[in-house]
Amino acid sequence: MYSSATTPTPTATRTALRPPTAATGRPGPKQVPPTSRPAAPRGTEGRSADTRVPSGRTVLGLRTPEAAPLPGHRLPLARQADGQVLRTRRPGQPVGPERIDPAALQTPSVRAALGSIARICPAFTPRQVLREGSRHILVAGTIGRAPVVAKCLAPQAVRSEYFEQLVADFHHEVSVYRAFVRHRPPVRLPRLVAADHDRCVLVMERVPGRPAARERHPVNAPTPGEVRALLGAVRTLNLWRPPSDVFQPRLDYQLEIARYHSVGQLTDRDAGDLRGLLHGLGHTPLQLCHGDALLSNMLLAPSGPVLVDWEQAGWYLPGYDLAVLWSVLSGDTAARRQISQLAQSGGTMARDAFLVNLVLVLMREIRLYDVPGAGEEQRIMIRRLYDDAALARRAARAAVGTR
Repeated sequence: MYSSATTPTPTATRTALRPPTAATGRPGPKQVPPTSRPAAPRGTEGRSADTRVPSGRTVLGLRTPEAAPLPGHRLPLARQADGQVLRTRRPGQPVGPERIDPAALQTPSVRAALGSIARICPAFTPRQVLREGSRHILVAGTIGRAPVVAKCLAPQAVRSEYFEQLVADFHHEVSVYRAFVRHRPPVRLPRLVAADHDRCVLVMERVPGRPAARERHPVNAPTPGEVRALLGAVRTLNLWRPPSDVFQPRLDYQLEIARYHSVGQLTDRDAGDLRGLLHGLGHTPLQLCHGDALLSNMLLAPSGPVLVDWEQAGWYLPGYDLAVLWSVLSGDTAARRQISQLAQSGGTMARDAFLVNLVLVLMREIRLYDVPGAGEEQRIMIRRLYDDAALARRAARAAVGTR
């Protein structure tokens, strides 16, 4: 949010992929134009999709009886890349508050945002524009000596065709932060300072740290130790059981399957497989998930991982956050193996829920990136996403065969 849910063969380091300029479909668990929370955070090249690994484990890392081979949300708006940081600390420069950049704070959009912030925090002093996009404006500043970040809905969003969805997501995030004041989660997140539900303004503490990645599909994954810490934080959140009436379900799985089936992304058999798995999961307890567990929404702070951007938090089938992380870590075989092991550690039901989530998440990523005018680098990513989706569909089909 500010810088301020298989085991393919490893791929060579590649250049950063430019996110698409637009995405079709209505917004869903995070429908955002390619911006920060970068639309281009975290595939398999050079190996056929049906490659297997030994010891009865498929490429997805999920066990099937007798080592059987695996046969076989809403649509988010593409995210805009992170807004330009206007002031950065030079090497050797002492850490301290950023100097104010008057020019950056005088654009019409930022001035409008500052006016809204001043209504709820008159003592707010702006220091740095972290992002000025078509969806959100993020301004870092201070209240007294406390560093904070203010998040506002951008004026341009009012003219967006997704305006109602963006407002609903913002209101949901405000309600999530307020719920966390009453029911503190077992993971680190920014502390709520103030919020204006009507004007879509949210003021939070500014946590020191750096994003685990600045792109949706990162070029270079975090180190193995950082990945373990991030997975640990996500797992801790998923195992937390707040009162059931504090959060709401965020994804209609039957509706998502029908949508992707209607546009041809899922075949009749694919849709039937997913509905079969869902039927068997009818009595499986839902799991509290972040809902948009991208590496760009996780800060690596001295005290440990910090989760930010809670617009999609709510109840999902188990493993949704793991499916999101698996989908964007295309170049990190070891991380994908860890995620697959976590997904199956809860037994058959947890594995099946993870597969349903994974197929739907990959369908969303394909819909997000497979747009006209894609460049060569983006087409490489699209091919990897299609390979991953074929792998996940075959794993789901194999899981149905073992029921």
